Amino acid sequence: MGERHPARRFEYERYSAWVALAVLVMVSALTSPYFLKTQNLLNILRQVSYTGIIAIGMTFVIAAGGIDLSVGSMTALAGGLSILVLNVWGGGPGAVVLAALTAVAAGLAAGLVNGLLVTRGRVAPFIATLGTMAIYRSLTLHVSQAGEFRSASSIYPAVGMGSALGVPIPVWVILGLAALFSVVLHGTPYGRHVCAVGSNERVARYSGLPVETVRLGTYLIVGLTVGVSSMLLASRLNSISSSNAGVSFELDAIAAVIIGGTSLAGGSGRIAGAVAGAVTLGVVNNMLNMWNVSPYLQGTVKGVVILGAVLIQRKRKLET
Repeated sequence: MGERHPARRFEYERYSAWVALAVLVMVSALTSPYFLKTQNLLNILRQVSYTGIIAIGMTFVIAAGGIDLSVGSMTALAGGLSILVLNVWGGGPGAVVLAALTAVAAGLAAGLVNGLLVTRGRVAPFIATLGTMAIYRSLTLHVSQAGEFRSASSIYPAVGMGSALGVPIPVWVILGLAALFSVVLHGTPYGRHVCAVGSNERVARYSGLPVETVRLGTYLIVGLTVGVSSMLLASRLNSISSSNAGVSFELDAIAAVIIGGTSLAGGSGRIAGAVAGAVTLGVVNNMLNMWNVSPYLQGTVKGVVILGAVLIQRKRKLET
């Protein structure tokens, strides 16, 4: 009997995020007749897709023992630059493609800066990304003169607001990226190297792993996901607010990763769990809205969920 206990624990940790999500869905369905309406469920999935996409990239960073606090500011900057390019090129189909590429390129560039500060500059990830969070937001405010980036295109919103087979395009994007990066993290040497670096950097160095290159790659991945998310967000709104866009995205993304079962200490990561964590946060917000809970208290509930997830992880680690 004692030999089966670790296996049961492993399976519980693997699916705990989905179990928690299922319980939340059942509670929400029982307490509100509107929760299971198709449109409500699609709205939840659309809302969480933006931070959920970023959470996919954040999983790599945290699994490697890092953190990125700048993703919200990066989202505003990349989305704003994409709209500038869109307007310069007239807002047609070709301009939409250029705008999307600009958002991704800006996200990658910002991620590269973060990664170089951490790997080459030897700056602690928390401090490095805290600094770039302020820098990216400041640049966004400067370029827009503290206003909004407004798109003049009539077709750009079709990307963020469109749907395929009745499912919003952002939802398809997050599902596709989750599938892709699950393979990268769990089925490639690079994914194993990421977890090895996060588990024990010194041992990884002694094993001959290119620790700096691996860690730099994680910041490029989160930059890529930020670029995709910023493009979808900008196209949905057909604008980007320099002061409000992306605010608290870093909190939501990190929370989704933690709820999904990835330890803040690094060493492992779960892409599917991060997606489940993002949806869990969306269901919580939706449930609170249906219960007419003050929006000012929703942050409190989110904080309790995060602390609960961390405490559960700590308890499991002590038990092992």
